[in-house]
Amino acid sequence: MRVLKTTALKKYYGSGHNQVKALDGVDLEVEKGEFVAIVGTSGSGKSTLLHMLGGLDYPTSGKVEVDGRDIFSLKKDALCIFRRRKIGFVFQSYNLVPVLIVYENIVLPIQLDGGNPDEVYIQNVVKLLGLEEKLNNLPSQLSSGQQQRVAIARALAAKPAILLADEPTGNLDSATSQDVLELLKVSGERFSQTIVMITHNEEIAQLADRIVRIEDGKIISGTRRTPVQTLAARKKSSGGGFPEQKGKGGAYYG
Repeated sequence: MRVLKTTALKKYYGSGHNQVKALDGVDLEVEKGEFVAIVGTSGSGKSTLLHMLGGLDYPTSGKVEVDGRDIFSLKKDALCIFRRRKIGFVFQSYNLVPVLIVYENIVLPIQLDGGNPDEVYIQNVVKLLGLEEKLNNLPSQLSSGQQQRVAIARALAAKPAILLADEPTGNLDSATSQDVLELLKVSGERFSQTIVMITHNEEIAQLADRIVRIEDGKIISGTRRTPVQTLAARKKSSGGGFPEQKGKGGAYYG
């Protein structure tokens, strides 16, 4: 089942000799439950693409369909509501509300939408991410890795059609980055969550089911890997261990 599709997506800035083609005709499809890494160097167009996929910016032309809906056919207020309900975001800067405790940060998007959190589901997410003992803490009382785990929990809380992660380990050290990425991967598998992650890091991208490469605003490759290839890459990247195998004294429960 297709969750995301872009058609001839373009984003141009300026005109004439000064025109910059940040995206130049991007066609992309993502299936339900798939973990896709979009890889590119600085200036390749990967972050612009993520902003388009999330409805955070408008394209020059082309379409973005999320869960079967052409998001740019929606009016501004309707797009905001759709984004809140159907798209989860994880940014490298966490974007937690400093005056709210962890639990309040996690359920905030649901409450802003006037909904009631699925407490059983929320507790399952919290447990998987090792945040049970941190629910009453403020963000300032957490490590950077813990803050990013809260951001992941918040993105999953509303059960979005797709989760978009923009350089989610950009502010983390290498060991913490590995922990967070493994948890993001396992969360996607456990909750059948579709994930699209933007990164410039080739090693990080190896955790994905499919790696899409973008260059000069165009997709140049995007091969799906077999489950065996994905598992081998995960083992190599993590040193053979997985988050669910680590005990309560491990990095995931700090």
